[in-house]
Amino acid sequence: MFNQEQQLIETKIKEFCAANDIPLAELKWQPIPFSGEWGFATSFFQTAANEARAGKGGKPVPQRAQEMAEQVKAQIGSVDGISRVDAVKGYLNLYFSTSAYARRVVDEVLASRLDFGRGAKKNETVMVEYAQPNTHHSFHIGHARNTILGETLARLVEFAGFETIRASYPGDLGLGVITVMWIYEKFYKGQEPEGVHERGQWLAKLYVEATALLEKQENETPEQTAQREAYDAERRELYRRWDAGDEAARNLWRETREWSLEELRDVLDMLDVKIDVWFYESDLDEPSKVIVDELIAKDIATDERPQGGAVIVKIDEKLGLTKEKYRTNILLRSDGTTLYLTKDLALAKVKFEKYHVDRSIYVVDVRQSMHLQQAFAILKLWGFPQAEKCYHLGYGFVSLPEGAMSARRGRVVLFKDVADEAVKRVLAVESEKSGDIPANERERIAYQIGMGALVYSMLSVDNNKDIVFDINEALSFDGRTGPYIQNAYVRANSILKKVQVPGSSFQVSGSFDYDLTRHEIELIEQISRFPQAVEQAANEYRPLVMAAYAYDLANTFHSFYHAVNVMQTEDEKIRNARLQLVMAAKQTIENALRLLDIQAPEVM
Repeated sequence: MFNQEQQLIETKIKEFCAANDIPLAELKWQPIPFSGEWGFATSFFQTAANEARAGKGGKPVPQRAQEMAEQVKAQIGSVDGISRVDAVKGYLNLYFSTSAYARRVVDEVLASRLDFGRGAKKNETVMVEYAQPNTHHSFHIGHARNTILGETLARLVEFAGFETIRASYPGDLGLGVITVMWIYEKFYKGQEPEGVHERGQWLAKLYVEATALLEKQENETPEQTAQREAYDAERRELYRRWDAGDEAARNLWRETREWSLEELRDVLDMLDVKIDVWFYESDLDEPSKVIVDELIAKDIATDERPQGGAVIVKIDEKLGLTKEKYRTNILLRSDGTTLYLTKDLALAKVKFEKYHVDRSIYVVDVRQSMHLQQAFAILKLWGFPQAEKCYHLGYGFVSLPEGAMSARRGRVVLFKDVADEAVKRVLAVESEKSGDIPANERERIAYQIGMGALVYSMLSVDNNKDIVFDINEALSFDGRTGPYIQNAYVRANSILKKVQVPGSSFQVSGSFDYDLTRHEIELIEQISRFPQAVEQAANEYRPLVMAAYAYDLANTFHSFYHAVNVMQTEDEKIRNARLQLVMAAKQTIENALRLLDIQAPEVM
């Protein structure tokens, strides 16, 4: 927002340091909170410390930092747009006149619109991997947390300027998949419920039923034991047939897998998630075996199969670590079958070589933390420089008030059920309050609000913390919720509608050279922080930063809405300035909501 002034001042600082043989550290600018005027500042402490380490300076670091700040201040002189420059305790503080700062913030928002806060283009490609439930199950609320975190992070890094690729890696093989195929083939062959979600949910029910048939029960009779063991033998025979490429087994797998993927694609459409690249575990099984041979040849992996063992990587030993950190891991079992780790290495190779990914972000639950750290360490041993920029965005469990969810026991909350209930509850309220709005429009608004509540409930909790999912709390519209933020947008829209000019083309002239109220100052300051919040959330891979910012911005606007009379202000200049401030607030709220994968309804 103030790049021109900042770059001019940085140039003068660099010229001064070069002329005086001072090893200048990276300049980090930070805003100065409002205390009668706005500004931004940078410190010379690191530069003074660098100078001291080089054997120069000859003074204590704080004293030398202050001396530098004073010398730079003298070098800068006057700068257009800067009202004054101070050197205080090693910091260089630059201030703006209040009216000029307010004008600049509002003008920047209204000129940039949807691009307000967008970062400069980065020369790196980021791949975010998320939205990847196992097939032959149904999409539940835990999967929703994964997907919402991943989509929000993808939007953030993309908006911050990174080339962004959205990737999904569903697990579509393994004994759990075969279990569903077995019970379907044995008892339900030829049956197929109507409806995308009905088919996916039916597969989940079959899994529960199959588990009950295959698990040992207390006090089971010899006949029951024999039946259970026969069922298990049939299931494992089906697995053997599938692994051998049996055409019938593969066709059954493809058919039932597609039912799950149809449901997944529909859920992603509901959440406005558009995946760019689909990877499947089954596609990486054979390539991963080739990779094992390569790692053996490079002396990264150790082949103990001749002694009846497995192919392993002694990660700590290969990295030269004296203390246990990554341990030893298996890449290939003695029977030649791969593991999750093997396929993750194969997938990373595809990401780096085919898609030229510089940063790879894995949105996976916290249970896989050690697994992924091991994978990153092996990638480093393998020679991939991108290994240093692989990142695991872990997230806590989603449980129910009665305990942990379990697909085996059928104790899960399906996403579609929660989404439908959210819309139903909102629609019931909207029907009473907004009888003059056409029914189809009410349904669209209810969908926006209901989904906003659901999405924000997953983002308002730190990703590292567990969530006990209570549908009543998730769909509450009071407090720190999605609808509370949406309502701030609606209130801003209602003010602008009163002047009967669409917000997108609304142009008024007005300056801020009057005594701003506390609420105006707080709102201007919150709006000005949006670009910084985008950068922080993207650089730290923390969607919570943007979720918290959106709430703070909405809360500030609600206070402004109640305290500041916009339309009935007699002074036209002040009224026009406040209308522009409302427009800027509305735009910034919309931008924040969009990054959170939440729609902004025009009315509520």
